[in-house]
Amino acid sequence: MLVAVMALLVCCALLTALSGIPGLYLRAGGGRAAAWLMGAGALAGLAAAALVLAGAGPAAQVLSHTPLGSPGYLRLDPIGAFFLVPVAVLPACGAVFGVGYWGEGHEGARTLRLLYGLTTGFLVVLVAAAHALTFLLAWEGMAVAGFVLVMAEDRDPATRRAGWVYLAATHTGTLCLFAAFGLAAGPGGLFGAGAGGFLFTPAAPGLAATSRGALTFLLFLVGFGFKAGIFPLHFWLPPAHGAAPSHVSSIMSGVVIKMGILGLVRLVALVPDPPLWWGALLVVLGALSGLLGVAFALAQHDLKRLLAYHSIENIGIILLGLGLGTLGKASGHPVLALLGFAGALLHVLNHSLFKGLLFLGAGSVVHATGSRDLERLGGLGHTMPFTAAAFLAGSWAICGLPPLNGFVSEWLIYLAAFQGLAFLHPGWSVLALAALAMIGALAAACFAKVYGVVFQGRARSPEAARAAEVSLAMRAPMGVLACACIGLGAAPLLVAPALARAAAALAGTSEPLALGGIAHLWVLSALALPLAALAVLLWAWSRRRGAHTTGQPTWDCGYAADCPRAQYTASSFADSLVGSLRYVLWPRERRPKLRALFPGPRGYRSHVPDPVLERAAEPGFDLAARGLGVLRFLQGGHLALYLLYILVTLVVLFLWMVA
Repeated sequence: MLVAVMALLVCCALLTALSGIPGLYLRAGGGRAAAWLMGAGALAGLAAAALVLAGAGPAAQVLSHTPLGSPGYLRLDPIGAFFLVPVAVLPACGAVFGVGYWGEGHEGARTLRLLYGLTTGFLVVLVAAAHALTFLLAWEGMAVAGFVLVMAEDRDPATRRAGWVYLAATHTGTLCLFAAFGLAAGPGGLFGAGAGGFLFTPAAPGLAATSRGALTFLLFLVGFGFKAGIFPLHFWLPPAHGAAPSHVSSIMSGVVIKMGILGLVRLVALVPDPPLWWGALLVVLGALSGLLGVAFALAQHDLKRLLAYHSIENIGIILLGLGLGTLGKASGHPVLALLGFAGALLHVLNHSLFKGLLFLGAGSVVHATGSRDLERLGGLGHTMPFTAAAFLAGSWAICGLPPLNGFVSEWLIYLAAFQGLAFLHPGWSVLALAALAMIGALAAACFAKVYGVVFQGRARSPEAARAAEVSLAMRAPMGVLACACIGLGAAPLLVAPALARAAAALAGTSEPLALGGIAHLWVLSALALPLAALAVLLWAWSRRRGAHTTGQPTWDCGYAADCPRAQYTASSFADSLVGSLRYVLWPRERRPKLRALFPGPRGYRSHVPDPVLERAAEPGFDLAARGLGVLRFLQGGHLALYLLYILVTLVVLFLWMVA
């Protein structure tokens, strides 16, 4: 059985990684060939994950004839298997979507498919990596391939800027990981002395409480935090997600940033006695990321940047669950640990599904209208009904509303916070509860704005008026993801055994105890099914009532025809909320000055800059560059001068060695 698991895992990695190669030699049909290979790899990966999560046990593969060889070079355990599910599903849906969205007519389509497959292959290896060198090789491969994907439309200056910001951020995080793995290796390190200290083995009790353990955790937190988009390390994420093609944005948001969460989960799983401050810090960062992520999303006018900030928000929700679980593990409260970890892991899966759905829906809107500006959209629900319905399902799920899947994972995190409130750590539990409640309220307001402005009302531009429904290749993946969101929300017991096994591996408890801790999920199914039936009945009733109307207009309030200019815009809808958050968001506004008695047309512009990238990092680097400009005289361009610099350096090094 374990041999079959590893064979399926290797097939998944190879089929996905090589899926773009046939397209290099085919004049037509390269996208379809990539989609078929990606789908076959996804089925192999799902089969491997299902076997492990069903109780087959961790499967390991040793490559003893390579420099990487050590026991457990690849090891698919329940945690890795749970992360493998979105890694298998979402890229396959994106590959099918790309057939219609990024076809052969696009310049660089072959390169995009090749790098898309390579990124997925590295992700498959990453979830099963059990050795530091293996992990870092897959991590760097994923980062470099992702950089090329972000730069798919590199003729746009904004895209080039986003790509370089992403590359700088991801390599800064990788440098922190190099230092963290170095500290974790060897005697006294968290990984022990197995395989030179670079094998992922459980840490000895007490090591996490030392100063070396604390520094190791902080370095891992920064390194993985850059990839996950934890605030304030998130600054690369909005421009990169906005610049990348939409099916690339879907896997970056749904899968790639989850690898940062995977790294933190691996670290917590290997430490049997994490200090309390680990969990407290994760809760604080989760609340900060969730609240600021949704607040900045509310102020955006670019559809894809708005969704990118919601990725930061949902990473915050995951961190809240992970932090509460860590507090429970540190204090010896298994129920708190299991509920927190189960909520975090399930939200990893749920966010992958509904955020992938939302990015594909945004891609359909961009494909049909050519615009991501909310102020130029509107009325698309009339001409793109399927896309509107799918986007509504994703919006409902991301707001954490029943009966969809986002509610289930947030419910588990709520229960974990109430457990902490009743038995332990009331301060951190109160923070988690308050943050979750505020995040949910602001998310609902934000997606009411998005859905209303994009799909309701009248078209605000000729492009939106001419929009038509997208092709079947683009609709089918959205339908699959929407059905998954509805299915997991209506029947969460289907994933309860797999979730319990992964949460037990993370908490270090028994699987029966973990399954008993989340057995109450049947209550959610009992509530979800009547809600779903009621929604269907209301829809059927409204359709029947609409069919019998006479077509007479209602009272027109003094005007006979509506006007797109009289509608709420995205800015006006969110103005009161953005105004109440003014001291957090610091918006930049350009209001019209009306001096004449009969003024001509005037415009209003508002922009909310990112607090880290646009307000701190870019001005800081610009100031540093100007300061270093005084040393420009050292670069005279004369070869003799450079040889003198080398000679002086060698003399100084020689004197230092002699001393």
